Amino acid sequence: MTPELELLTVGRISIDLYCDQVGADWVAARTFHKAVGGSPTNVAIAAARLGHRAAVYTKVGGDPFGAVARAQLRDFGVDVTFVTAEETLLTPLAFAVLDPPEEPQLLFRREPPAPDLQLHPGEVGADVLYGVAVFWVSASALSQEPSGSTVERMLRARARRAHTILDLDYRPSFWGSRGDATSRIGAAVEHATIAVGNREECAVAVGSGDPHEAARRLLERGVELAIVKLGGEGVLLVDSGGERAIPPPEIDVLCGLGAGDAFGGALCHGLLSGWSPARAVSFANAAGGIVASRLLCSEAMPYEHEVLELVQGSVA
Repeated sequence: MTPELELLTVGRISIDLYCDQVGADWVAARTFHKAVGGSPTNVAIAAARLGHRAAVYTKVGGDPFGAVARAQLRDFGVDVTFVTAEETLLTPLAFAVLDPPEEPQLLFRREPPAPDLQLHPGEVGADVLYGVAVFWVSASALSQEPSGSTVERMLRARARRAHTILDLDYRPSFWGSRGDATSRIGAAVEHATIAVGNREECAVAVGSGDPHEAARRLLERGVELAIVKLGGEGVLLVDSGGERAIPPPEIDVLCGLGAGDAFGGALCHGLLSGWSPARAVSFANAAGGIVASRLLCSEAMPYEHEVLELVQGSVA
């Protein structure tokens, strides 16, 4: 690992296969475009595209798709020091048909045990966990063992240093029950300085889907900055200074896949740049909007000048 690492994300990885025929269903689909994916993986890619030294801690399978994932991460400029292979396991696949594009149909192939949930203590040193400027954890990494306990230990070792970000990231298929998710994600909130999630994810984590109440509960648990995504209504930003509503960018939504990951990577960019929370979230909102106007995820992550042009246009 380079000693200048700025961001470390933790969680799932996959190879995403997107149907090239926009509007085709599973029967009509003929060809697919492959790209590395997985939410925390895409967050690292988005931050790297914005000029930061980013790494992801995850695992791939020993199959050819694992080699593809590592190669593409290198091409995106992401440090792969902590991306290792579980040789006997298979890299997860995610298929998508854009039918319709604004609400894609997804099919996940994650044959258990998934390699990205085989995270073990000691694979990332305590010096890295404490020293990296931004530490981003996807809550889905808490869903199964040994990853769950490993990530909890990482959060404790981090000791709530700024910026420790918990992406509330709730996917029901990863969990044995909603109650399990509430218990484990809710406990992880106690180690975060920033929490990011939509209404449903907040409801799972702290028991309320009301944005204002959810943010209040997050701050009660010690979170310094609560970011509640409201879809087409924008973002609610709450910290000790009060509440601020960040409106959505003016874009034509084509496909929502990856928009939240672009938001995450751009939020990290703002934090690393020393911006105020409102400025960082406004920039992140614009980055997410750009990806929502495109058809792919990792390959669609915007460059800084693209985001700034949208932000400045929205202000004008």
